Amino acid sequence: MTLAPPPMRRRVALASLALAAGCAPRIEPAASGLRLPSLFSRAAPPAPGAAEVPMQWPDAAWWQAFGAPPLDALMRAAMAGNLDLAAANARVRQADAQLRISGAALLPSVDGDLSAGRSRSGNRNPGSAGRGANSFGATLSASYEVDFWGRNQAAVEAARSSAQAARYAVGVTALSTQAAVANALFSVIGAREQLEIQRGNLEVATRNLGILRSRIAAGTATGLDVAQQETVVAQQRAAIPPLQQSAEQNALALGTLTGTIPGEMVVQSLRIGAIRVPEVPVGLPSEVLARRPDVQLAEANLATANANVAAARAALFPTIALTGRGGVSATALDLLLRPGSTLYSLAAGVTAPIFDGGALRAQVDQFRARREELLASYQQAILAALEDTEASLSALRWTTELVELQRVRVEAAQRAYDIAEAQLRAGTVDLLTVLNVQTSLFSARTALAQAQTSRLQAASALFTALGGGWAVEDAAAAPSGWGGPAAGGSLSR
Repeated sequence: MTLAPPPMRRRVALASLALAAGCAPRIEPAASGLRLPSLFSRAAPPAPGAAEVPMQWPDAAWWQAFGAPPLDALMRAAMAGNLDLAAANARVRQADAQLRISGAALLPSVDGDLSAGRSRSGNRNPGSAGRGANSFGATLSASYEVDFWGRNQAAVEAARSSAQAARYAVGVTALSTQAAVANALFSVIGAREQLEIQRGNLEVATRNLGILRSRIAAGTATGLDVAQQETVVAQQRAAIPPLQQSAEQNALALGTLTGTIPGEMVVQSLRIGAIRVPEVPVGLPSEVLARRPDVQLAEANLATANANVAAARAALFPTIALTGRGGVSATALDLLLRPGSTLYSLAAGVTAPIFDGGALRAQVDQFRARREELLASYQQAILAALEDTEASLSALRWTTELVELQRVRVEAAQRAYDIAEAQLRAGTVDLLTVLNVQTSLFSARTALAQAQTSRLQAASALFTALGGGWAVEDAAAAPSGWGGPAAGGSLSR
């Protein structure tokens, strides 16, 4: 049998290694498999030739578009003091540490050992002391697992995706906190607005009660008329405590959201009409949803699952370990550096699974099923983001129209009431007509304040549904040093 020349043997060996490496499990990309519409159906279509909406809309500080200083102050306080955000940031640091732990498997491990000892043996001769001996040693040992099948690298990729997911989780927490702050503040302002309206309604009803009582003295009104108006006054007075409770409860919630003692939270006064609702640009592309941190979180979780599948498949193959140990050993310190004191050992080992009861195969199946679960969750997150945005666009559109209609209603009810009150003073109108007109005015005022609050909350919901200006770059890049770039993606691939 004739051996191939050394250069030929090396080429054959390298080709064999390349072939074996090509059989190593590969990490599949995290793709949703969904195809999104180019534009939101509830958004206004762009005019012909109009410029495209920039992908950076809305701005990361989206709440500033409302022109409400109390909202700006509360958002700053929430982003600095919210405890859910603090916990999410701590989980990022945990994930970074886990990434470093996983990355350490790609490097050799080196241990050092220094020893010094004294021993004494017994002596068979009675009356004689035993013989004592000293020993000194210094050793250095190293071990390295050859990641031939990519198992450790896949574990690092899984840890990297988990670290990136932790960053997206911070975005999810921040966005939900911002939405909660905006909704709570608008609820406080809306309740205060309704409370002021209700007190005005009570003042009107009380004034009409006084008119009726004066008419009783003149004999132009009856006790029934007074009793009916007293009922209206009582109803308007009873509507005040629930509004006070709503304002106080939402103010307490703002304290928790900003990380302060709820009872110490003071919310600045602001008229609901002074808050402007930002305009939504026409031709809003659905691709802006790619910035939503919850969608990115679902994608990062899927990437983690794909890497775990690759690592589980690689565990089915043999592992190759290299170990080495060297040092010096002597019975006296001055002998440690002499050539005869040196010792060393080198070893290489291959460990292959032969029989494990199917545990490794079952682990592969487990991670594959987990990947299917997270793929469904990723698709669900995309669909939920679409639904959320479309619903918010619809809500903003119809609440805007409702505010205008309610404003017209209030103006008409106010004119009707002014006429009815003048006729009541003149005694030329019956009480039933006055009560009806009065009730219509009270109802119209309250409905307008409620519609204005709903419109503000719909606008806030739209901004958060669009990701609140969140971008992939806002998540801190995954720590470098263990391989490729951080995950980031597109919804339809």
